[in-house]
Amino acid sequence: MTLDLGGFHHLTAITSQAAANAAFYTQVLGMRLVKKTVNQDDTSAYHLFYGDGAATPGSDITFFDWPTAPARRGTHSVVRTGFRVAGDSLGWWRDRLRGAGVTTGDVAERDGRASLAFEDPEGQRLVLVDDGGAYETHPWAKSPVPAGHQIRGLGPITMSVPDLSRTEPLLTRVMNMRQVRDYALPEAPEGRVHVFEMGAGGAASELHVAVQPGLPVAREGAGGVHHVAFRTPDHDGLRQWTERVRGFQVPSSGEVERYYFRSLYFREPNGVLFEIATDVPGFVADEPLETLGETLSLPPFLEGRRAEIERNLKPL
Repeated sequence: MTLDLGGFHHLTAITSQAAANAAFYTQVLGMRLVKKTVNQDDTSAYHLFYGDGAATPGSDITFFDWPTAPARRGTHSVVRTGFRVAGDSLGWWRDRLRGAGVTTGDVAERDGRASLAFEDPEGQRLVLVDDGGAYETHPWAKSPVPAGHQIRGLGPITMSVPDLSRTEPLLTRVMNMRQVRDYALPEAPEGRVHVFEMGAGGAASELHVAVQPGLPVAREGAGGVHHVAFRTPDHDGLRQWTERVRGFQVPSSGEVERYYFRSLYFREPNGVLFEIATDVPGFVADEPLETLGETLSLPPFLEGRRAEIERNLKPL
């Protein structure tokens, strides 16, 4: 039996303006703040998780709040994050975003799906994608966005590499993805984007790899992406992935306990940081679903430092 990834678990990006970031993702995009916690390796920084109404794995974009310069765009990086919505919502979203002062493209077809590209206030590149109604939805009752238009979860995520020949074997041989098609970049028709599919496939399970040798090397910073995480259901699944990655002699972190999930980190050959994370136990491990994200949550191994950690955090 093939060991398969279940799609995306979350994507983690960087903000230098936590309060403005929270306002944009909850009030403009209408996502739910499902966990307000800290970076476990740097407790002076928030780690904010935005997802759907049920905090479903695969719905989260997350942010580290670091006082850093803006990211420099380029290759060797994740360059655009997709969110899935209903296809007939794209015109509504165009009008909503423009009304909020957000610059957007036009609703257009990209890789056979209707989509709407835009950026958040720090230049984080995003795109809304028609998911074809193929997925279960979990709207957030308190969202300012009507349930039928709400963001349903992560869609295709696009990364850029200068050379596919090093990345492709890791995706297909190590991570068991399937290379299913390629298409031209709308903004640069000479470039090609190669689509790799996981699990059941579809918009929630596609990693798009743009080959762009002419770009400079990206530099991490605000408005950029830190890493992308893929789903495995449980700790046994993560153990198998850890053994598999080690068996292919890919350097990794080994298993890391994050309390809300357990993780394995490694870099693909062009330097993009990958994580495989468990669906369990999830964000209800330490607070009820009804009140997720309303107070600062700390894993048990940081709880004894709560007073110190709270003193060092800026109010949201």
